[in-house]
Amino acid sequence: MNSKATGIWFAIAAALFALIFIFEHFLRTAAPESAGILPELRPANVTSVQVFPSGTLEIRVDRTNGTWRLIKPIVYPAQSAAIEALLDALQKLTPAARISAAELRGHHNADTEFGFETPRISLVIETGGQRRQLLVGNRTPPGDQVFLRVVGTDGAFVTDADWLRFIPGSPNDWRDTALVDAGSRSPDWIVLTNGAKAIELRRDATNHFWRMIRPFPARADTERITGALQQLQTARVAQFITDDPKVDLAAFGLQPADLDLWLGRGTNLISDIHVGKSLTNDPTQVYARREKWEAIVKTAKEPLSPWRGSVNDFRDSHLLELTAPVAEIEVQGQDNFVLQQQGSNGWEIVGEKFPADAENVQLFIKTLAALRVVAESGFVKDVVTEPDLPAYGLATPTRQITLRSAAGDTNRVMVQLSFGTNQNNEVFVRRADEDFVYAVTAEDFNRLPEAGWEFRERHIWGFSETNVAQITIRQNGKTRQMVRNGPNKWSLAAGSQGIITPPAIEETVHRLGELTVAGWVGHNVTEPEKFGLKPENLSVTVELKNGSKYSVDFGAELPSSQTALAAVTLDGERWAFVFPPVLYQFVVNYLTIPVPQGGIP
Repeated sequence: MNSKATGIWFAIAAALFALIFIFEHFLRTAAPESAGILPELRPANVTSVQVFPSGTLEIRVDRTNGTWRLIKPIVYPAQSAAIEALLDALQKLTPAARISAAELRGHHNADTEFGFETPRISLVIETGGQRRQLLVGNRTPPGDQVFLRVVGTDGAFVTDADWLRFIPGSPNDWRDTALVDAGSRSPDWIVLTNGAKAIELRRDATNHFWRMIRPFPARADTERITGALQQLQTARVAQFITDDPKVDLAAFGLQPADLDLWLGRGTNLISDIHVGKSLTNDPTQVYARREKWEAIVKTAKEPLSPWRGSVNDFRDSHLLELTAPVAEIEVQGQDNFVLQQQGSNGWEIVGEKFPADAENVQLFIKTLAALRVVAESGFVKDVVTEPDLPAYGLATPTRQITLRSAAGDTNRVMVQLSFGTNQNNEVFVRRADEDFVYAVTAEDFNRLPEAGWEFRERHIWGFSETNVAQITIRQNGKTRQMVRNGPNKWSLAAGSQGIITPPAIEETVHRLGELTVAGWVGHNVTEPEKFGLKPENLSVTVELKNGSKYSVDFGAELPSSQTALAAVTLDGERWAFVFPPVLYQFVVNYLTIPVPQGGIP
């Protein structure tokens, strides 16, 4: 190649390089940024949304104090979530294509062609003083996109049509389907009628327990009322029937209504609901009306069912509710005794030398708190005067239990229960601060301890197997002794026969050293035969290296509990108790004298 040709090629290359440089840096059109159609829209600042579907009435919602409400064509609480979903979709809306103003002018009849002359939908969104209007035109073939125009902005857009699903087709699409106002605070008063009587309930501002005000003052069933309110919050409108204020209410069973329910807080009414008859073709649905909004709706019957109870169904079936810790329990009856709290966790039986079992006292308190009146018949009489008391055995109660919040202070009574006559396996009972007579089952009443000795500390003794020297077993006139020779090492003493299992004996003695009774059944036992205690029964004596001895005698077996009654001597007195079931199985297997094969001792 000659030098002239080479120079030409270099000149061409330099020219191409210059052209590329100029194009890249000066002439190339910048790639369009992916900007939203409504870049300044902030859903949290929107105060009003108007929807004008073609051929139907305007749908308008306004937001006041953070709450959305339908304004047109009816006034009604609105579904905030549905409105916020539309605003969120509009904020994220981006064009699939842009149609410039020049392109629009290039079409002979652009507004008709793109559907803006008679838009399918017109949207007006207000934010403070700013107003935006969107016109939704025709769909593009094959229908997955739609033409959109923002009034006041040049040109138009093509967008995916998916966002149109957030636009309501009718006012009902944006109506709140909750039967009660979900945005309000929980009520502190309720009035309901579901029969001849009106029931009024009020919640105590301090302890939050509900009380019945009408038809008479009484403790109310807080658990039932709380559950019924929670269930009511789940009630939803299945269908809006009519908003006509002149409709015949009797046709829907709403005049008079089967159930009227008013919920309020302070001086404000939160919700008022009237429930009518069930639907003929669907008994699980009922007609209901929200009086404030004049709407008759169809809703499920189940969330409203708890409010259909009788007066007694709303009363507290517990005999007492504990609003503060119990510090003293006084029991008067066949055996009078007083339990007093000592320190934070300890208890004592006033006047007794033996310690009290704190766990057993707490169980007593829990048993009292769990006492409930007999279903159906438990609310015996609502107004009782002094002359009425003998008929129930309450003029001179068989037992009286008083709970106090301060030990030794007779003025700090939390509740006093008086128990009377047992009739038809039901025991009458009355609270000192009420005029009612209740009834509890005799079975529940018999669970209550009768005597102070039943609260003796249940842990009988404590020793370690390492301090045991030997064990003596007596049964059916026979005696067997076993000597401990070291850890897990046991042998039969001279004169004793049989087969033993040292590791199992070691474990049994270890558990026996921590003996805690399952429950006391007798104190100062003078008639041992009542507990099945006989001379020939099993008796186990543990002797320690220091000479101390611990003995337990076994009585009648309790097959249903897989254990037996037993007795020990404490402080010079015989005490009968229920032996702990698991330990009893160890004793039976490893600390007894088996009957020889053939049944001959």
